[in-house]
Amino acid sequence: MNPLLVAKSLGQRIWLDNLSRELLAGPLQKLITEDGLAGVTSNPAIFQKSISSGAGYGDDLARLKAQPLSAEQRFEALAVPDVQGACDQFAASYHASAGLDGYVSLEVSPYLARDGAGTLAAAQRLWAAIDRPNAMIKIPATAESLPAFTAAIAAGINVNVTLMFGQQHCDAVFDAYVAGLRQRIASGGSVAQLRSVASLFLSRVDTLVDTRLDGLGQAGQALKGKVAVSVARQAYARWQARWHGAECADLRAAGAHMQRLLWASTGTKNPAYPDTLYVDELIGPDTVNTLPDATLAAFRDHGKAQPRLLDDREQAAAVLAQLAELGVDMDAVSAQLQADGLKLFDEAFDKLLSLLA
Repeated sequence: MNPLLVAKSLGQRIWLDNLSRELLAGPLQKLITEDGLAGVTSNPAIFQKSISSGAGYGDDLARLKAQPLSAEQRFEALAVPDVQGACDQFAASYHASAGLDGYVSLEVSPYLARDGAGTLAAAQRLWAAIDRPNAMIKIPATAESLPAFTAAIAAGINVNVTLMFGQQHCDAVFDAYVAGLRQRIASGGSVAQLRSVASLFLSRVDTLVDTRLDGLGQAGQALKGKVAVSVARQAYARWQARWHGAECADLRAAGAHMQRLLWASTGTKNPAYPDTLYVDELIGPDTVNTLPDATLAAFRDHGKAQPRLLDDREQAAAVLAQLAELGVDMDAVSAQLQADGLKLFDEAFDKLLSLLA
């Protein structure tokens, strides 16, 4: 059986980390129908690649460049219809699953990552412009933008929180989500249709940590390639315990939905590791895995669709404890990776806007 469909039967939803007009023209519907694809994510780098390829954008780009618009306004004029089109192709999945499946994410400008008020205003504007119940607005998990995430949830906006790299990010995002739900309920708003995911980036964790382990002898070598999966497993266990415990009993009673952890950055960067590492090891209920095209194809071809996410929780804790004993500070690693991720998104957005100037 198709491993992608098996993963879905085990409670995980697979999303594609790509969006383009070529995808919308046919391949997307095939992925939904044959592979059970349940969502699509985008980011500045993805749109930069799609628009620079020229496929499907030439006429609209020429028309927009003839108008007195900023480069960012031209970008949104191209991106919003793409997101709407993808949302419409997922509409049947969204309704059939009672809102569990069928989401399409669009990111606020990465330039706003340290501007909470600007992030909230952009999220509200993009949510209104897309005008689809199965859209999600991506907001970064920076300290400055987390209040905007809380306010967006309180306003009834579906949110994909992005650029999480460690437990401290997961805890802060969980707190912000719970606060937003409580604010919405207190104001009389409904939480029945409100959905959110929280994107924990994985391969970048191993890429950075592995370089630090190289200088730490045999004990360090034994941990290479194991840290990101351990971080994900520990985060998932804590996430589940908090949501299903007494802390969130009032929210569950009000009909609120748990924010699902989403595994991001799942394309294996080290060729010594299996190309489906961050899929095979992390399949479990109430999760999403967003895959680049190559990883999705690899998992369809030879992935191992087994419920591994709850396996080896003690080993995961042991890996992270050993890491700390070796002097690797995961809070510092996470902070560095988030800063690096913000810089990469800024650079991709610079390139994108230069195309549209």
